[in-house]
Amino acid sequence: MDALGQKLNQTFEGKVVRKDLLHRIKKGTNVPTFVLEFLLAKYCASDDPTEIDAGMEAVLATLQDNYVRSDEANAAQSKVATKGRYRFIDKVHVRYVEKEKRHWAALENFNSQRIAISQQFYRDNDRILEGGIWADVMIAHNDIEEDDYAFYIEELRPIQLSRFDFDRYAECSQEFTRDEWLEVILRTVGLEPAKLTERQRFHYIARLAPLVEPNFNFIELGPRGTGKSYFFSEFSPYSTLISGGQATKATLFYNNARGRVGLVGFWDTVAFDEVGGIKIKDTDTIQIMKDFMANGRFSRGVEVIADASLAFVGNIDMSVEQIVHSSQYDLFQPLPPEFDLAVMDRFACYLPGWEMPKNSSEFLTNSYGFITDYLAEAFHHLFQHTNRYEEVSRRVQLGSAVEGRDEKGIKKTVAAFLKILHPAGSPTDQQLEQYVAYAVECRRRVKEQMNKRKPDDEFARINLSYVAPDGQEVIIFCPESKEATATQNPRRRALEEETKSRRSRTPEKNTQEPLTIPQSAPLAEPLEQAPLPQEQHFTIHYGATGYSYDSILSPYLQGAKAVVIEEPYIRMTHQIQNFVRFCEAVIKSGTVKRIELTTGYDNDTPLAEIQEKLDDLQQSLLEMDVVLDIKLNSNLHDREIRIDNGWMIKIGRGLDFYQKPGSWFEVGANDLSLRKCLETKIDIYRYA
Repeated sequence: MDALGQKLNQTFEGKVVRKDLLHRIKKGTNVPTFVLEFLLAKYCASDDPTEIDAGMEAVLATLQDNYVRSDEANAAQSKVATKGRYRFIDKVHVRYVEKEKRHWAALENFNSQRIAISQQFYRDNDRILEGGIWADVMIAHNDIEEDDYAFYIEELRPIQLSRFDFDRYAECSQEFTRDEWLEVILRTVGLEPAKLTERQRFHYIARLAPLVEPNFNFIELGPRGTGKSYFFSEFSPYSTLISGGQATKATLFYNNARGRVGLVGFWDTVAFDEVGGIKIKDTDTIQIMKDFMANGRFSRGVEVIADASLAFVGNIDMSVEQIVHSSQYDLFQPLPPEFDLAVMDRFACYLPGWEMPKNSSEFLTNSYGFITDYLAEAFHHLFQHTNRYEEVSRRVQLGSAVEGRDEKGIKKTVAAFLKILHPAGSPTDQQLEQYVAYAVECRRRVKEQMNKRKPDDEFARINLSYVAPDGQEVIIFCPESKEATATQNPRRRALEEETKSRRSRTPEKNTQEPLTIPQSAPLAEPLEQAPLPQEQHFTIHYGATGYSYDSILSPYLQGAKAVVIEEPYIRMTHQIQNFVRFCEAVIKSGTVKRIELTTGYDNDTPLAEIQEKLDDLQQSLLEMDVVLDIKLNSNLHDREIRIDNGWMIKIGRGLDFYQKPGSWFEVGANDLSLRKCLETKIDIYRYA
């Protein structure tokens, strides 16, 4: 134990853990860091080697006995049924099933979607309803045969501190110098500060900014293997990391069908992993995201205000040196096309991920740091209950090129540094100047890329600066682009192309006359409108391929809001699967918000079994902000699809016009466009 470790142990007794113990366990398990440290703090709160060895054995035994792996779910269920109850460490989700008017819990690796749960557990832990939480949970077996569930939650303890005293945290932090405290923070996240440059240390602090500053819009792009997503996936239980495929307005912001706020209402930080892979089909999502990034509020029939920060992390596959010297590319290149300049302008901080070291044991610390959950609680308190923005405004003077969003982004970045490195007290003028210079650079990186993309001078004031304590104005540059003319003085390609185009259309005798160029030249010629769909009447022959629900429906879904399907046979498993594929094809339109199914039944129809499967589909569609209504009619015989934009589609065999594959491992088993068909007629015409 070095001097800083001794000081930390004495000042924060019981709140620290040896990080090399975490590294030893972490390599052999997929459990989040804060869960492992919860166990280490419970069993290894000692500096005695013998007690630590015994504690490590207890931690490993607990993981062996209580942590469920996904391939052991059946054994875990059997254990509960045999013993009557059993304790697990797992991530718990709770969903509300509208048809049944009740909540059901699910454990991530226990493989049961119908675990009964008492109201007190999800009432006291809101985040269990949005994304789930890790918990120490007692599952009990239900022996009452009349009940429709086999398991229920008897006890649930979130893996978080039961009590947190921020005043003590802040008071004790004053026992440390700024540099000592910075080292404590870095050791807590598992890094050895002595192995990092001062600039890299600031980069790691900036990664933590979205965890302490509300409505902080952060982006980091860089090479793979630098730990970009770790800070948002495992460091704090108040942060959630999602993949691009989950970026729907119902998931993120507000689900109109359920009347529930999305992830931004339940987490301090919502981070997007692999941001380049985000798929956004509904333009409303981007508009709501812009509103939320601008001021933390948006409207979807109701006014919603939330504090969540948004963090975007992703990879850059091109050479940064080549990008900054290129007139065609910029450092926002990996972002999806839906992320326009309005989205980019809302980023407060662009962290240069290409300067971060690759993950390596060389940079891991063997010293003491805070229990991760303890520091996460401190950050959560700073996020919710402290505001350093006004302090920054009083002490910081920015240069004349700094505009509205520049100022806000810079000051929020500085405020985050103050919260992390000075939880009680203020920095010296010299320290504050360091933070301001770093924050100005992070904002300039955003503005330089926008300036390269914009065909006029809207973002041309890139020489952002601040006024030093001695009164001198200091202009800050980004090190990667300081000498790059293509970034510092980019060509206005669109204006030049428009000028050349106009000159080529001007008669020769007038070529010497001055040209008037509009202030906002078009970036591209308008696209030709897609041809309107036509009525069709055709036959699909036996054995034909190339017909999927998507290829048949998609041309006729333009602008549709509702689809009504009458199909008498949605009974057998394969028929329900066909209907699921039909729904998938419908929601790809991006505009349909309601699907209405009318289907038939007879005395042999297993209604309960069908209802359970359709409930699952109904719930998943709600997550996509699409309502599914189901009606039963025993006298139904005709098959038709009515779209509220005026199109009618009649398929003689209904949805069930595919041959059963000879093997579920042959081509066409999953892709319906490659599946052989039965013979049927299709009529598509306007009914209104």
